[in-house]
Amino acid sequence: MTLPANTRIESIDLLKGFVMVLMALDHVRDYFHYSAFFFDPADPTQTTLPLFFTRWVTHFCAPAFSFLAGTSAFMAGKRRTKAELSDFLLKRGLWLVFVELTIVGFAWSFDVQFRTYGLRVIWSLGISMIFLAGLIHLRRVYILAFSLLLICFHNLLDTIHFPGNFFWDMIHEQSVYQMTQDTRIVIGYPIIPWIAVMPLGYYFGGFYDKTFDSNERQRLFNYIGVSAILLFILLRFTNWYGDPTPFKDYGTFSKNLMSFLNPNKYPPSFLYLLMTLGLALLFLANSEKFKGKVVDFFATFGRAPFFYYILHLYLIHLLAMIFAELSGFGWQKVIFSTWIGLEPNMQGYGFDLWVVYAVWIAVILMLYPLCKKFDIYKRAHKEIWWLSYL
Repeated sequence: MTLPANTRIESIDLLKGFVMVLMALDHVRDYFHYSAFFFDPADPTQTTLPLFFTRWVTHFCAPAFSFLAGTSAFMAGKRRTKAELSDFLLKRGLWLVFVELTIVGFAWSFDVQFRTYGLRVIWSLGISMIFLAGLIHLRRVYILAFSLLLICFHNLLDTIHFPGNFFWDMIHEQSVYQMTQDTRIVIGYPIIPWIAVMPLGYYFGGFYDKTFDSNERQRLFNYIGVSAILLFILLRFTNWYGDPTPFKDYGTFSKNLMSFLNPNKYPPSFLYLLMTLGLALLFLANSEKFKGKVVDFFATFGRAPFFYYILHLYLIHLLAMIFAELSGFGWQKVIFSTWIGLEPNMQGYGFDLWVVYAVWIAVILMLYPLCKKFDIYKRAHKEIWWLSYL
């Protein structure tokens, strides 16, 4: 069975929506859990299993969404010439970089002085689109080769350092730069290997062509997904290659499990991408026939991802200010001059993990009707060009 060319692929929207919902959990944790201001929730020496897995499940969000953005770009290219698609990706990429430094940056901090500029996930998506705008003019096999070479071998760069070199850090090292006494840039998402993940998704978009059998696609995605997971397990267990943070034996099962499942995210190591994209492909392979209200619920967020992303940041931050005021901490302290986890004024603020989950569920339920209405409006007004930027 093949999908008609004009049929929207529900499994892609479902996975997009699912990871967007999970992403909100991590961001609620950032603003509400007391650990966010004391230690890394993925650190086996300090965290707990519930807190660790609260963080771990959200590792899949950025890789899956970047990959699917490439897949969506391939499908959008069916309705455009290569030149038109390249122009769209370039403009969309520049727009996302601008949004990261303005609308998104303000949502994280509520700082009208803009003392911290963060190069985070929206920035990485924008830069990846700019690179993809050029890569789509190559043959698909060359796009695949570029993606695999960068994803598989970028960890060879881990031992190369140029201290104080902003451009090198922007390429491959997470860092903080103090530009002036009051202004800093946080490089959270160096561009390598993110600029290879989206083109890889673009290549895989070809498997959704109407000429490609869906059963064969399922077998292929399952094979690649299982192979990626097995390779992750082998390399992680042996510490042979693929991650600058080795798996350690802490002497207890729980700590060992957390260490094993915690490859490096900033930048995402080869093992991190094997783990996350491997599971994403398994999900895509086995979810095409999923139907029902639950699927529609999550797919709604997947059809309005950018709209949802902006709203959820502002809503979470506003709720954090309300909770801070009601708990006697003071809403003014939830206006940040730096990244939330580095803010010294937040020491002493925070709630138990069950509060994080309660707020997360409330955020999702509040945003669902808004995303549903926006999705309906967007699909009914495809002629409005600027809606494609939301």
